[in-house]
Amino acid sequence: MPSDRYLKLMNGAHKGLLRLSGGRFGWAAMDMPVLVLTTTGRRSGQPRSVMLTSPHREGQRMVIVASKGGEDSHPAWFLNLRENPQVTVSMKDASDVPMVAHVASPEERDRLWPVVSDKQARYAEYQAKTDREIPLVLLEP
Repeated sequence: MPSDRYLKLMNGAHKGLLRLSGGRFGWAAMDMPVLVLTTTGRRSGQPRSVMLTSPHREGQRMVIVASKGGEDSHPAWFLNLRENPQVTVSMKDASDVPMVAHVASPEERDRLWPVVSDKQARYAEYQAKTDREIPLVLLEP
């Protein structure tokens, strides 16, 4: 499973690609749109940005997956938004859009997980690697 250091390195490389290309490259990965999620650090209170994919959208609502590659712990960005659900999202066509994040309820997850894992089988593989139920997070304007 990927280490935190590896994940941060890959995230930094992805951000660098966006910066160096002037935003022309890097807004899609594995047939999914990429977004930059900015949360407030739960301990530092400082903005924390991470690049994520959104495997499913319903209107303006975006679904993101707190998979961390199937590790047994939640990603830091997930812990941050649970503490403070006010986030901003940047995408190819919009920057710093204020949104509210909420963890999918059991009913929402039951409905959405098959959709997400059908679109991207790797999420089902990640879920099989861990006893932790991988949360789905809904982002809404």
